Amino acid sequence: MALTPDDVVHKRFETTRFRDGYDQDEVDDFLDEVVTELRRLTEENDALRAENATLRSGGEVAAPVVQAPVDTAELDSLRAENEQLKQQLAERDAAPAEAPAEPQQQQEEQPAPIAEVPAPAAAGSSEANSLIALATRLHDEHVAAGEQRRDELIAAAEAAAQQIEDDAQQRKVVLEQEFDDQKGKLEQQKTALEAKIDELKSFERDYRLKLRGYIESQLRDLDRSSSLAFGGQGGS
Repeated sequence: MALTPDDVVHKRFETTRFRDGYDQDEVDDFLDEVVTELRRLTEENDALRAENATLRSGGEVAAPVVQAPVDTAELDSLRAENEQLKQQLAERDAAPAEAPAEPQQQQEEQPAPIAEVPAPAAAGSSEANSLIALATRLHDEHVAAGEQRRDELIAAAEAAAQQIEDDAQQRKVVLEQEFDDQKGKLEQQKTALEAKIDELKSFERDYRLKLRGYIESQLRDLDRSSSLAFGGQGGS
């Protein structure tokens, strides 16, 4: 199917599901189709303009190149103009040989249709330029949207990475603080236990000394009591 300006204006692309913008492959395919159609239109316009120039100069027209039909008002106007010029050329060639100047004079006296030929060509060139500009704008918008989305994703990833790094650093500081606090508490407990141990050792040493003194004193008292008892029996 031939591409028309309305096709370009009303073209709608499918939106992607996981990111913003249009589907890149679909946009590229459509732009390729636009470029191909514009090239074909340009070539056909050039061929029609060359044929018009040949007819105006009174030369023979080469066999037309078979191309796919283009449903545009400009090409229809050019074809009608060509047919009219061909008919005038055929009538001139069929005129009697003794009056060759009359068809030529009649053809020269009708400048209005020929003067209008550049207008469709100019309109076709303007239409082609508009299509190219539209295709270029769509491509630029698609590329700009893709670059913007890429920058947004990169910025979001960098922000997330920085947040993770900051959280890890903060967690590290908290853990180091907790470790230092626990270490300080353990040091305090160790110091308290060592002091308690020293106190118990001192208590044990004093207790042993006191116990030893008490036992020795009891032994001395026992010896003294025994001596007195044996001494009294001897006196009797």
